[in-house]
Amino acid sequence: MTNCYDNNTLPMPVSFPADWKACRREIMETLCREEYGLLPPPPDRIENEILLKSGDFCAGKADFIKIQLTTWVGDRCASFPFSLTIPKNSRPVPAVVFLNFRSLVPDEYLPIEEICDHGTAVASVCYTDVSSDDGNFSNGLSALFAEEGERVPNAPGKLIVWAWAAMRILDFLLTCPQLDSNRIAVGGHSRLGKTALLAGGLDERFYAVWSNDSGCSGAALSRGKNGERIGDITHSFPYWFCPQYASWSEKEELAPFDQHWLLMLTAPRLLYVASAQQDDWADPSAEYRGCTAASAAWERLGFSGLRADSMPPVNSPLHDGRIGYHIRSGTHAVSRYDWMGFLHFLDQQNTFNK
Repeated sequence: MTNCYDNNTLPMPVSFPADWKACRREIMETLCREEYGLLPPPPDRIENEILLKSGDFCAGKADFIKIQLTTWVGDRCASFPFSLTIPKNSRPVPAVVFLNFRSLVPDEYLPIEEICDHGTAVASVCYTDVSSDDGNFSNGLSALFAEEGERVPNAPGKLIVWAWAAMRILDFLLTCPQLDSNRIAVGGHSRLGKTALLAGGLDERFYAVWSNDSGCSGAALSRGKNGERIGDITHSFPYWFCPQYASWSEKEELAPFDQHWLLMLTAPRLLYVASAQQDDWADPSAEYRGCTAASAAWERLGFSGLRADSMPPVNSPLHDGRIGYHIRSGTHAVSRYDWMGFLHFLDQQNTFNK
């Protein structure tokens, strides 16, 4: 078996590290062809409608806006809502596009007042408002790209459809004068942590990416992984990926790519990966090793990646390089500790100006 602790044994694009642009393009093409499906092109046009607006949110400290986005691809269109909470400030504030499992604001995964008190806006979207979490590709945004008949090997899976939606939210946020257009991040948890990595990796306009407990097919290396593996995830959730991905079941050691490629797509921007101590299915060790393997991209570009020789102690975040990491106590969830770990990482990178 490949020694995953030795980064030299992991597959690298043939052009790496000679030409980063060519390398990045090769990574994107490989991951889309073999794992996530082809990225749909940008929409022909986007329309937005304000459904609700309140200036008295979070005890009057924030504005709350509910927006419906309609995207057009040719003569077909699809709509989905999202919420935007902006702390009141005399100057533009940074923002996070947060892919969530519910549309509630606040939510158990979204401590919105604490985030706003930090000076950060949040655009939150419920992923099933974009497209259902099943094999039905005829609803929501999926319907814009679905073809009749059996799905072809590299047809876009639901992860890339949800990521495409995050990019469309970014399109809207870039027009908002209350937001700092140079400091818009993307984040998510579990399957939506995978989605956030994909959205941020494919769209360089996101300046930072946060993956929380994303595990298999997210931040965790597939080689030598414990818990969930490619065969497990493609059996239970084949529609998250392109059909081709299932061909690598039980063949992780033979695949010409691994998940550090996905993390490398964020370089040289900011990447934060969070794990949970009791989340054995995701395998924190494999998530951490994904970060160390991906660090080569940052180093090639003249930046520090993850500065550590071994996993940090529980509840002791690593914030010194352009890749931040923590493993916290507890189970598979998004906690306030996770949110604050990410935001403090951005603070330390001198990107969130107070």
